[in-house]
Amino acid sequence: MNITLTIALALIVLLFLRRRSVVNKGYGQMMRATGALRSNLMPVPAYYRELLQKYFRYYQGLSADNKAIFERRVCRFMYSKQFIPRGGMKEVPVEVKLFVAATAVQITFGLPNVQLTHFNKILIYPDNYYSTITQRYHKGEVNPAFGIIVLSMKNFMKGFLYGEDGVNLGLHEMAHALRIENIVRQEYAFFDQPLLERFDRISERLCAEGAVGEGSIFRPYACTNLHEFFSVAVENFFERSVQFKMELGELYNIMVRLLKQDPILLQVNPLTPSATTA
Repeated sequence: MNITLTIALALIVLLFLRRRSVVNKGYGQMMRATGALRSNLMPVPAYYRELLQKYFRYYQGLSADNKAIFERRVCRFMYSKQFIPRGGMKEVPVEVKLFVAATAVQITFGLPNVQLTHFNKILIYPDNYYSTITQRYHKGEVNPAFGIIVLSMKNFMKGFLYGEDGVNLGLHEMAHALRIENIVRQEYAFFDQPLLERFDRISERLCAEGAVGEGSIFRPYACTNLHEFFSVAVENFFERSVQFKMELGELYNIMVRLLKQDPILLQVNPLTPSATTA
């Protein structure tokens, strides 16, 4: 085989691989774009339901009707987002995709029209990862410029093993995404702005008074800035609801109104029809 023929064959192979890559990318985009439709038409996989019932505490306490709504919304999130493995991972396990989606649905369950559409990519690392931007290791982060949520799988799963310590990476990063979503894209302004500002004022006062940290339900990291305070509050709102309400009742009640759900009551009473539209 002469050199010219070899080069020609190599070019043909490269063009074929490039074309296939473009086709696969287009197919993936089409599948994600039709995620909402597929989640309504396709049955919820029994395996998903089994995992949620066995491991996802929030789902376990829902009424039968709310479980059905929750399952559909989880599928919609899974089908609409691109899950990208990083840090040497070849693929993201379906179980991780399911629990990431379930965490997003948990925090937005009282906000049926909020799908976190600005964030279309979920990057999953096996463990803490090094950021060349901050030059330090991270467990997770939200990048609004590129519409990306990044999670360490190891630390994300710890949130399920220790579900009552007020530390949950998934809830924390989804809370960041939710607050950003409130000011961008087509889903913006779903929060009551005066109520959110009131929340921030109370947060600033608590931090200024030294009421956060030792002896408080919130860890000191909450006082880093208003966004971190909100995320830490969300962690405790779902994981230590009763203690949160007893110690910081005003702040807890504001979160109930912002997220349009009360974890204490939701486990007994269904959401109102307007809050459970799929």
